[in-house]
Amino acid sequence: MDLSSVFSLDNKVALITGASKGIGFGIAEVFAAAGAKVVISSRKQETLDEMASQLKAKGYEATGIACNVSHMEELPGLVEKTIEKYGAIDILVNNAAANPVFGPVHETSLEAFDKIMNVNVKAPFELCRLCYPHLRKSAAASVINISSIGGISPEHGLGIYSVSKSALISLTKVYAKEWGDSKIRVNAICPGLIQTKFSEAIWTNEKLMNMVLNQLSIKRAGTSHEIGLMALFLASAASSYTTGAVLTADGGFTI
Repeated sequence: MDLSSVFSLDNKVALITGASKGIGFGIAEVFAAAGAKVVISSRKQETLDEMASQLKAKGYEATGIACNVSHMEELPGLVEKTIEKYGAIDILVNNAAANPVFGPVHETSLEAFDKIMNVNVKAPFELCRLCYPHLRKSAAASVINISSIGGISPEHGLGIYSVSKSALISLTKVYAKEWGDSKIRVNAICPGLIQTKFSEAIWTNEKLMNMVLNQLSIKRAGTSHEIGLMALFLASAASSYTTGAVLTADGGFTI
């Protein structure tokens, strides 16, 4: 059996949100190394240009397109510019996320609730909908939603964030069920503690970090590239019979 092309993304176009840093950039770098043309998106074009240049310096094909996913009116432009640049969308990764609050649910304002839901649920819903006409033209389309272990079991102090990530898991399964006939696979990844700026408050606090490590079978935080490799599995032919799956990458936290 020849496995040389199983994980190849040659000639595939991947659109990744929240991709100027952290997990999103880790996924973009892995995809680009596998041969994909990657569109990285976040709010600031200047930052995206810098990160795209880093990828290009390694010989990869990458473009940055600014978009604030909390503004639904900007999403059509992100899709249109991706099509203008590369002519297709084969892979969509909904990674952008927001969590402006930490504390009890009853202390969460409606404004914060709306912001979390807009970025973490509504934007992936809308981007999937906008990308559908292009994904269905692909011979092997894949959508990957980056949820969280909080979507499986609520995390302390992150109540509405956990609710949003649970909703994203459900949205993943709904799209997977409805889009199977169109040969579009939709799956979710639920990271645990990954060493990114998003989780900096945890891994830079020695006392808090030690508490978390006590709950992990693998006694360390994960890396963005490790999430990128799991995403590569879901984006490639290696997972051609996998849809509606919810995969954890949490060092054993949810065991």
